[in-house]
Amino acid sequence: MKIRRKLGGVCGSDVVVSWRLFFWFVVLFVFSFVLFSTMFVFRGKFRPVVRSMRSFSTARVVLDDAAATLSPAVSIREAVKLPEQTLVFLKYPPSLRLFTKDDLICVFSSDSSKKLRKKEKPEAVDIDKFGGQIVRCPETPPGYTISLAISRWTIDDHLAAGPIHQWDWLVYDAVIDHDNSTVVFVKGLNLKAGKIADVARYECVYGWDFAKHNRLIRSDVISAAQEIVRCRTPLTVLNGPKSAHGPVKVSVRIKGGTGMLPSIAQPDRIIRPPRRKPFEMCVCTMTRNAAAVLREWVMYHAGIGVQRWFIYDNNSDDDIIAEIKDLERRGYNISRHFWPWIKTQEAGFSNCAIRARNDCDWIAFIDVDEFYYIRSGETLTNIIRNYTASAEIGEIRTPCHSFGPSGLRNRPRGGVTEGYTCRVVLPERHKSILRPESMNATLINVVHHFHLKDGFTFADVDKEVMVINHYKYQVWDVFKEKFYRRVATYVADWQNDENVGSRDRAPGLGTRPVEPPDWPERFCEVNDTGLRDQVLEKFMDIKVQRLIWEKDDEMGSRTYNRMT
Repeated sequence: MKIRRKLGGVCGSDVVVSWRLFFWFVVLFVFSFVLFSTMFVFRGKFRPVVRSMRSFSTARVVLDDAAATLSPAVSIREAVKLPEQTLVFLKYPPSLRLFTKDDLICVFSSDSSKKLRKKEKPEAVDIDKFGGQIVRCPETPPGYTISLAISRWTIDDHLAAGPIHQWDWLVYDAVIDHDNSTVVFVKGLNLKAGKIADVARYECVYGWDFAKHNRLIRSDVISAAQEIVRCRTPLTVLNGPKSAHGPVKVSVRIKGGTGMLPSIAQPDRIIRPPRRKPFEMCVCTMTRNAAAVLREWVMYHAGIGVQRWFIYDNNSDDDIIAEIKDLERRGYNISRHFWPWIKTQEAGFSNCAIRARNDCDWIAFIDVDEFYYIRSGETLTNIIRNYTASAEIGEIRTPCHSFGPSGLRNRPRGGVTEGYTCRVVLPERHKSILRPESMNATLINVVHHFHLKDGFTFADVDKEVMVINHYKYQVWDVFKEKFYRRVATYVADWQNDENVGSRDRAPGLGTRPVEPPDWPERFCEVNDTGLRDQVLEKFMDIKVQRLIWEKDDEMGSRTYNRMT
């Protein structure tokens, strides 16, 4: 059967269309569409190709090995090798979906054989401050290079490796402060604790590609102390247009010495604070694996006047992220800041103090096993007002009492404030509450207190008014974690033989995590139930007979422990 249709073509001729021919054309079209779609799904794979990071070229996705470029792709910006883990920094194009931990595989390729590869799952994935990701992979074996693959790929389809840096010689973070200077955090200068270095020895270097020396911008160093160098930020960096290569990097050069340090530091800018700060009292801490105690620590301090919490997470592998999100849902103003840099507590506190200046009139620097105890039951903000009638007071120092296991062998279900009631007689050191504007420009801080600007001084709180209960020597299963690694830069790890007699150690314990037979009875010189009694009075939920931070699944165990 044929059908004729008059078409107004160029020639005005008739066109005869065969239905049979039309039918077979449709069948062929559908068959071709299905065939090529199947080949794309089951055989085609996107294989990102990463060009050399020295030129900061944008990576592209290619289908198989075709030369045609389709779209921008994820690339490995660089990696940092730390003890026990390697951090891999992923760079994303705008609007691309971020990978999850389950999407990724850490790939270790042998330097001697391209075919010899190992693969392991990442320990965690975090988002960096510029929208990329930080993948925490296991430690890179000697003689291997690290890369990443997507879990649905074969191991041969891994992303090309970027530059790899050693942790002990690196510029690792940077912030543009309120005065437009750049605060640079450096590992490897080995400056002495609490001492100001000679700024003439250093200069700061800015650029997008440190390999192109003729395109670098150099600037003077304003101050250098501990692990922090403060630089005069060039106007071209402050006001210049954003580069197609991404945020500018900053590094530090040692004049007449070992040259410029490798850098992963891309300075972000701190927004100037509002006229009136939203919070009167804040707290900052650096911690690792504090999920089990964070709830009690936050809820207790909220009850005595703390309004804002900054949690610097030092490579936790427990449920701390879930705990922080739960506290956020309950209305607590708490934020987590991923800080993977080991033994950098002083630098982390300086970073926190800069950020807190926007939000907080006062900020305390304490650990998650430390709790303010105000004997009168007043709020923390009232105590601060009482001690800061003079505008010259920039810091309030509070003495600490160290508590022992108090006869317990298991973690107290009601929390540390209820469970530990026996301590040593004499207070140890002090911890500080800081007015951020009073910080010295060097940002020097030692054992939780800062050097202050000229014109500011500190006030000591009477121990009869307020102390910090430091639950330092808890049951052995908790305490032994201190042997893993200490966060402070200038304090020796407990497994090292250095400074064995220091007050930072557990007296008589040595360097090995072996439980002494009399551990539950140690460090018990004074029975002190003051904070315990206050907690039971103020924080007990009368209806269910449990403290407000206790979870439902802990209630039965806590009741049993009390009965025994």
